[in-house]
Amino acid sequence: MAIEGSKKNESPAMPARIRLGMVGGGEGAFIGAVHRIAARLDDQYEFVAGALSSTPEKAQRSGRAIGLAPDRIYSDFETMAKAEAARPDGIEAVAIVTPNHLHAPVAEAFLKAGIHVICDKPVTTNSKDAKKLLKLAKKHQRVFAVTHNYTGYPMVRHARQMVKDGALGEIRVVQVEYPQDWLTEKLEATGQKQAEWRADPARNGIGGAIADIGTHAHNLAAYITGLELTELCAELSRFVKGRQLDDNAQVMLRYANGARGLLWASQVAPGNENNLRIRVYGTKGGLEWKQEHPNQLHWSPFGQPTQVIARATGAANAAAARVSRIPAGHPEGYLEGFATLYSEIAQAIRAARKGGAKADKAAHFPTLEDGIKGVAFIEAVVASSRRGGRWTKLSA
Repeated sequence: MAIEGSKKNESPAMPARIRLGMVGGGEGAFIGAVHRIAARLDDQYEFVAGALSSTPEKAQRSGRAIGLAPDRIYSDFETMAKAEAARPDGIEAVAIVTPNHLHAPVAEAFLKAGIHVICDKPVTTNSKDAKKLLKLAKKHQRVFAVTHNYTGYPMVRHARQMVKDGALGEIRVVQVEYPQDWLTEKLEATGQKQAEWRADPARNGIGGAIADIGTHAHNLAAYITGLELTELCAELSRFVKGRQLDDNAQVMLRYANGARGLLWASQVAPGNENNLRIRVYGTKGGLEWKQEHPNQLHWSPFGQPTQVIARATGAANAAAARVSRIPAGHPEGYLEGFATLYSEIAQAIRAARKGGAKADKAAHFPTLEDGIKGVAFIEAVVASSRRGGRWTKLSA
């Protein structure tokens, strides 16, 4: 029987869907389902294989529940990488949605097998592993994407283009925050899966809230402003008694162009669900965007009334319009942001199918290089806090 995503079904009008596998994301996992939905939203991928859990019984149940063929449900990622690489209809890309400590070994196995990688953040738990992956990705000429999904939101793209076009003038101040409240109490002690591994340094790495959501705030600021972060001064707190990793982070930022910034990430802020927010101020004006109201951008040209720019209207620029799917008044958000990245990544993978053909210049997504910067940010924050809030330069 022909595989739906095989080359046999490909035509110039209807390119074959990209054959996608997944490691992690089985029953009880939140983010795996998000990736699977996002990958299919624009009809660019076909999900065909997975090692969805490190527990063989759970891996089998999870694979059957989402309709995978029995011979493509794997009990471990090493077996999956080798078996899929050997199949004529094997996966072309793998989504890695495991706890953080597995990102590096899983990515390494699939890169060595010649398979493109789409990895959740942070890309690794340390810079050494991240740089090793970069060498592997270059050696095997594979696409390596990191799913900082907020970069896929239309009005985030609009804001980035405004900065590029000089609408804000020279950037002076960057304020970014990501507060949540779900870890206000010691949820990890109840056996809740998502809280449990995030509170464990062996699985999550050296950062708690700063690695889980602070990296999103850091990446969003870098993406919109295009500024290079050179050094920071941080204080990490563990407010919940007995918690091993930080649940609150306050960070002062210094940028290469002289701009200054503040970043706050917290998982113990009652009343906040996923309240990611950024404000950027330059010599000509300022802008503000909130993730919980993603379809509007507030733009304040200096000396003039604040304007609200809405997605999918005539006021939105081309950068926003090209990643908008539905008419004005219908919200696009979290799932669509992920889907935008998956669709942009698909263009790069299809170009690789054709031996390095050029993808659409407008298409872009967070790369392994961005992931390396995220890991360096976490390490600098932790180092600064351990030294009593000393200013710390980011590693190259």
